[in-house]
Amino acid sequence: MVKYTRKPKGTLGRKKAGRKAKAVAVRKSAEGGNMSRFTLPRDVYYGKDSLEVLKTLKGKKAILVLGGGSMKKFGFVDKAVAYLKEAGIETQLFENVEPDPSVETVMKGAEAMRAFEPDWIISMGGGSPIDAAKAMWAFYEYPETTFEDLITPFNFPELRQKAKFLAIPSTSGTATEVTAFSVITDYAKGIKYPLADFNITPDVAIVDPALAETMPKSLTAYTGMDALTHAIEAYVSTLHTVFTDPLAIKAIQIVNSDLLKSYDGSMESREQMHYGQCLAGMAFSNALLGIVHSMAHKTGAAFSTGHITHGLANAMYLPYVIQYNSKVEEAAVRYAEIANAIGITGTTEECIKGLRDKIVSMNNYMGIPNTLKEFGIQEDEFKEKIAAIAANAVGDACTGSNPRPIDPATMEKLFTCIYYGTEVDF
Repeated sequence: MVKYTRKPKGTLGRKKAGRKAKAVAVRKSAEGGNMSRFTLPRDVYYGKDSLEVLKTLKGKKAILVLGGGSMKKFGFVDKAVAYLKEAGIETQLFENVEPDPSVETVMKGAEAMRAFEPDWIISMGGGSPIDAAKAMWAFYEYPETTFEDLITPFNFPELRQKAKFLAIPSTSGTATEVTAFSVITDYAKGIKYPLADFNITPDVAIVDPALAETMPKSLTAYTGMDALTHAIEAYVSTLHTVFTDPLAIKAIQIVNSDLLKSYDGSMESREQMHYGQCLAGMAFSNALLGIVHSMAHKTGAAFSTGHITHGLANAMYLPYVIQYNSKVEEAAVRYAEIANAIGITGTTEECIKGLRDKIVSMNNYMGIPNTLKEFGIQEDEFKEKIAAIAANAVGDACTGSNPRPIDPATMEKLFTCIYYGTEVDF
């Protein structure tokens, strides 16, 4: 069982050393007893037309944090504002949060919130605006906080002093509407930082499949593989529990049965994927993740040849990490259980190979590359940067709950296998 320690409410750790603290170490109980925690939004509304629940909110002011404009284009912003007006809530928009939101955007949003003083922060769209809004929330309520303060896992100040948080996802992958995570990019350093704290789990999630129907094929592919990675990493995490396992397995089964059909345009499967990714989020928000995400976080903005979309990176790295982790017996057994759950049978080794082959076949079907070289990363730049990237990935907050330990030299070897598409035999 997991124990955890929490700093006193409303306080912030100031030491840079805390940034690399593993999630396993920080989640220990101040009371000293054996306990685990399972945290979700208080309310999850789902199903067609569930956006209408905005009519029932109680409050005075809401700031609506949005991405690049698709929610406006498809009429969902107008609907949301009308529903909030019906609830008697004054609404202000904060628009144009970029994909992979920056520290600068977060600070601008927090400044807008301090000027408007909302009692609801509502974010609608993909993972980027919702993640950005979560971080804005902290800086709105605690203006003296610095970004450096929040990098330490489970070190946020006590939120909900000024506002509650409501999330409405339009993509079927990040599940940030139900998680204790946010990913913010420091472009000056070329690093994505996962922020982790139960404080930033939204109060309310609205999972309306109508919003997901607007996704283009590529986004359907990348977000769907992100959801699969969330569920698989949660199931083999060192922090998995009896509460998270069923959610992870069900999410994997939904992705297995519905992702490719969703990619091909089935709106019934698109709806199921919207729910499946949410279940995966419930699992990983509580069980945490592993090194697939550590690697994706630290390579997304690292190369000059182009940004590696998060879900694409996860899809590319996942088969190699399964091969690496399966050298640990407990992880191998759990990967085999995942394989069995989607109809793959045989010995443990055969099941693991079947699972890896399944993931590669899904990537191939949706046009996702299976190596960094195929993606287009230049070999010289890869060799120049990979040692630093590997060290950063080991220091990522997701590494601590990976089922097999890893050091920077081994991480570099693993990245090299992914670059060239070679077997992980160490």
